[in-house]
Amino acid sequence: MLKGEPVVTTGKDVSRFVVDLRDDGETALTFRSLCLGTVLAGLGAALCQIYLFKPVQATVSSVFILLIIYTVGNAWAKFLPRASWVKGTQLEFLTPVITFINPGEFTLKEHVVASLVATTAAGGSAAVQNFAVQRLYYDTHVEATTAVLATFSTACFGYGLVGLLRPLTVYPSEMVYWANLPTVSVFQVLHFDTAANYKRVRLFWAAFTGMFIYEVIPSYIFPLLNGFNIFCLASQHASQRTIDIFTNLFGGADGNEGLGLFSLSFDWQYIGSTYMSLPLIQQANSWVGYFFCYIAIMGIYYSNTWNSLDFPMLSTSIFSANGSVYHQSAVFGSTFQLNYTALEEVGLPALTGSNAWANLTANLAIGGLIAHVLLFWGPYAKDCFRLARDKTQPDPHYQAMKKYKEAPMWWYIILLVLSFVAGLIVVLKGQTTLPWWSYIIALILGAFITPFSTLLYARMGNGIATNQLMKMVAGAVNPGRPVANLYFSMWSHDVISTSINLAGDLKMGQYLKIPPRVMFLTQVWGTILGAIVNYVVMISVVEAQREVLLNPIGTNVWSGQVPQSLNSAAVTWSLAKQLYGIDGPYVAIPMSLLFGMIPTFIQWLISRRWPRIGPVKVDTIILPIIYMYSAWMSAGVNSTITSSIIVGLVSQLWLRRYHPGWYKKYNYILGGALDGGAQVMIFILSFAVFGASGVEKPFPKWAGNPAAGNVDYCNGNGALD
Repeated sequence: MLKGEPVVTTGKDVSRFVVDLRDDGETALTFRSLCLGTVLAGLGAALCQIYLFKPVQATVSSVFILLIIYTVGNAWAKFLPRASWVKGTQLEFLTPVITFINPGEFTLKEHVVASLVATTAAGGSAAVQNFAVQRLYYDTHVEATTAVLATFSTACFGYGLVGLLRPLTVYPSEMVYWANLPTVSVFQVLHFDTAANYKRVRLFWAAFTGMFIYEVIPSYIFPLLNGFNIFCLASQHASQRTIDIFTNLFGGADGNEGLGLFSLSFDWQYIGSTYMSLPLIQQANSWVGYFFCYIAIMGIYYSNTWNSLDFPMLSTSIFSANGSVYHQSAVFGSTFQLNYTALEEVGLPALTGSNAWANLTANLAIGGLIAHVLLFWGPYAKDCFRLARDKTQPDPHYQAMKKYKEAPMWWYIILLVLSFVAGLIVVLKGQTTLPWWSYIIALILGAFITPFSTLLYARMGNGIATNQLMKMVAGAVNPGRPVANLYFSMWSHDVISTSINLAGDLKMGQYLKIPPRVMFLTQVWGTILGAIVNYVVMISVVEAQREVLLNPIGTNVWSGQVPQSLNSAAVTWSLAKQLYGIDGPYVAIPMSLLFGMIPTFIQWLISRRWPRIGPVKVDTIILPIIYMYSAWMSAGVNSTITSSIIVGLVSQLWLRRYHPGWYKKYNYILGGALDGGAQVMIFILSFAVFGASGVEKPFPKWAGNPAAGNVDYCNGNGALD
């Protein structure tokens, strides 16, 4: 306690002090909530897909979606006919119909259901990137039915796993899903005692409006604000070698420009409220990772490790030995299978040093994740299942939900079966080149890793990218088949990422007292809608921005780094024996999966003997997070790192520790409002001026939006050519 207020540190603190236990018992699933959710699902899915083609991978803010639904829902309740309007008139017989359409006040639970339909649709989008890869790199236009069935299969299989793992990943207090807290806070502020919450509501709308107006400046009018770096500005008349080095180290406002050291970003769309909600332990581990990232990537590049000097310092593309983009179609042909004769002529593909390092640290992180969960959190997992079996889980929100009928396990089992069948149809009838037995291996692998990743994400607010492991296994079981590797990863890694998102939504449902059976129907419906909308938007963006997406560098508005990375991994791992075998140039990458486990095992032994070393608790050092962030700047726009650290320090160190009352009341509200304002404006700009609809309208050039070179004036490495 500080100044009479609790300092929120653990998941138990969140359950007791941050999230209100109140449950007004209103109906959650209505015609209005389902209708609004369905319509806004299109918007959420469209935004999420757009961001996958951006140079910084931002997620769609739930606050943005819920604000639009709140506005429309209240207008619906106020202006559409109500039953009271016809009571006592000749039209009274229409009362049931009118009540069905407009049941009265727009309630919290209706609001949550509508929002979760929309955000679930936005979450099931990563799998669609596989079809973007086929369009961009293999000139294959996958049929819409195949794409929708495959996406549905991936998402719903993930949801089925989530349902079976609820006792471990949803019910306990420590399963917070920290990034959801701004959304939960906004829901409760908008619906609970708005008169008493007047200051919170006023702060919310003031911050939302201010950010909405402001965001047009850094994102469109004055893009220099996304990467203001004094070293870049001071190096205009330096030697070319100095400018090149400064660009690699300090530049970062454009895609794959540099590491962005000491750059300051004033563009909230890329900073986001995540750092206002992630626990300080997670952020501290990430800072250690950032430190190693600057050293590792610069060291790898300038020491010419993996022939790095022959390629751009940052890129997720694959290259030929002479530095040109790899001619993969000559090697794999129209059948998408390896032609050994062509491989002899074209040669092996090469990764940039930063991309190889990212792949290596990804495997380190996966090994460390498995070891950390088993060694440090294993006893906790056993207790969770025991408490769920006995229905004695002490979390107050779980206890408050016991009055509602639980969604039975057999519902989730049926969903798993349907998802399996849908995927099998795609494998047997679609253009996947994936054998049926390999499809089953992919699902088993995804199901095995899911609880490990979800536990880390739920407790720390950030997970580990597992796609590297999936590509490695895919290359072993499907050698010479890059497209098959894409789909193997989809049914393994994407199942995991979808599971994490849906588990977070289930936790939100627990916090906000949405009946479990309603949650089940809500998320399944949102998943189906998302599969359709994501595919349509992906086609639109790929056709409108094809040349930019194929460019290894991209622009500060559009980037193909996600499909490029997927394709690079698929191609290189299909050549696993040649590239990653004992005589291959990247043999350290698969070996790092094992190496990642060893330091965590040593850490666990140390913690048994010395639980605390000085001020540091040994078990708060989470090595998989450090590994992951030690390659965080290996691609994309990196000018936001310093600003993100500052936001995290102000929120989680200063406000949370020294002003706990303000933190508890306003921190998550402020973060949600800033996200909502920025993303509403970005959605408008994407279609109005950024070219998502096919017509781009760039802002006139001036000093804050230079006509040539990178926007932060770090113009090394041929930026002005």
